[in-house]
Amino acid sequence: MLEVFIKSSKQREWLECLTHLEAEFKQRSAVIDEEGSFPHENIHALRKIGYTKVTLPEEFGGSGFSLYDAILVQETLGSFDGSTALSIGWTLMTVGELFENRYWEPEKLAFFAEEVNNGAIINRAVSEIATGSPIRGGRPGTNAKQLNGNWVINGRKSYTTCSPELDYFLTSAWIEEKDTVGFFLIPKDAKGLSIEENWNVIAMRGTGSHDLVLKNVVVDESDLVEIPSYNTGFKLNGWGLLIPAAYLGIAQAARDYALHFANTHSPNSIKGTIAGLPNVQALLGEMDLELYKARFALYGAAEAYMDKERNKTITNEALIAKHIVTNSSITVVDKAMRLVGAKSLQLTNPLQRYYRDVRAGLHNPPMDDLTISKLAQAAIQLNESKGGINNEN
Repeated sequence: MLEVFIKSSKQREWLECLTHLEAEFKQRSAVIDEEGSFPHENIHALRKIGYTKVTLPEEFGGSGFSLYDAILVQETLGSFDGSTALSIGWTLMTVGELFENRYWEPEKLAFFAEEVNNGAIINRAVSEIATGSPIRGGRPGTNAKQLNGNWVINGRKSYTTCSPELDYFLTSAWIEEKDTVGFFLIPKDAKGLSIEENWNVIAMRGTGSHDLVLKNVVVDESDLVEIPSYNTGFKLNGWGLLIPAAYLGIAQAARDYALHFANTHSPNSIKGTIAGLPNVQALLGEMDLELYKARFALYGAAEAYMDKERNKTITNEALIAKHIVTNSSITVVDKAMRLVGAKSLQLTNPLQRYYRDVRAGLHNPPMDDLTISKLAQAAIQLNESKGGINNEN
């Protein structure tokens, strides 16, 4: 099914490279989920093959993956292990966004490019319990103050995905003297930085999304790398599509399991396998329909984002794609479980893990209600701009 969306030899080469990791990643998935442990071995394997720098532009020594390219590999990785794909996905997203938009000073970008080439991984640390989702515009409780030519940062960040392996935390903080939010590049070995391992949830249990604690962390003045033009801790952009790509991979894994089950399960009440039953075929067809719908939305949004002329008119396409992919993925896993039956509820069955993991996508920004609200607002504004034209005869 993914074959339709593969367009280049570079994409095929990387997909082939990932297949060599498929068996070991899938083998570890159940243990990672059961123990709630972080997939260190998986991340180390991805560092080794240079996966962490695929979205770094070629001029900086990376693979120069476009958003479309990166979605392909992220979806594939998600079918191996959801926690691993989501964890490393934030690095691919952050690096892609930073270097596409050149947010930082050239010297800082050059320094960080060298770090990425050496395998460094990064995530934005923006979420806080008190502010809720960073996309909704709450002021961060984490604060930064200038002192003797340095910045001193204090605060706590929640949902810091991949924290056990991060080399850098791109951390949002409120700067009182500037009356704005700023992003600070903080290395993992900064004095006063610690990780409180409190990630204990039912979904994506291996993402290590613990709390980042900052107590009088001192960084250089140049480590204030971004003062964003937006007033939230999170900017909606095309690179965010790498996150739902991981959930689509999980849905594909669920569909593949259900299809194999249908082709091999043969109860003595029928001749042949259950794949010949109309109700089973209906579920299989409905699953593939959802997967195609999600992929056309996801890859279509990526292509629109990459087209600089069309990009100028894009407003809500990335939000729409995320909404469709997340909800279609949930539907696919649900139908896979209906097909397999009660066996899918066994803790030894991967479908129950897929069922829990895909639901985590509902809580990655943007949330469904925000997408629906923005679509409504866009429709209202467009109508008003046209003078409130009434199409009634």
